[in-house]
Amino acid sequence: QVQFEESGGALVQPGGSLRLSCAASGVTVRHVDMGWWRQAPGKEREYVAEVMFGGTTKYVDSVKGRFTISRDIDKNMLYLQMNNLNPEDTAIYYCNAVAANRGGLWAWGRGTQVTVSS
Repeated sequence: QVQFEESGGALVQPGGSLRLSCAASGVTVRHVDMGWWRQAPGKEREYVAEVMFGGTTKYVDSVKGRFTISRDIDKNMLYLQMNNLNPEDTAIYYCNAVAANRGGLWAWGRGTQVTVSS
């Protein structure tokens, strides 16, 4: 059974930083494209970033230069370093393997809440 457990979300002031973590079980992160999505209140879930199994990274334009996706193959973990956060980044963040349509490949975890507010 494939499961994802996200952590690291918090309340942070604009301009601050957070590092999100994703523990994957039932799937090996180095064998699939892994990604982060977010869902803001009243909006659909949005693709944010991915790291392909070969190591190439991709980002949505709104986070380029501010967010960095990475993985630890030994720990089977996925990370999202978020810098220079702004209120528009407020959302629940989720990790998953990336399907061909940039949706999630397996069932979603509970996510982790990121709130950017002064």
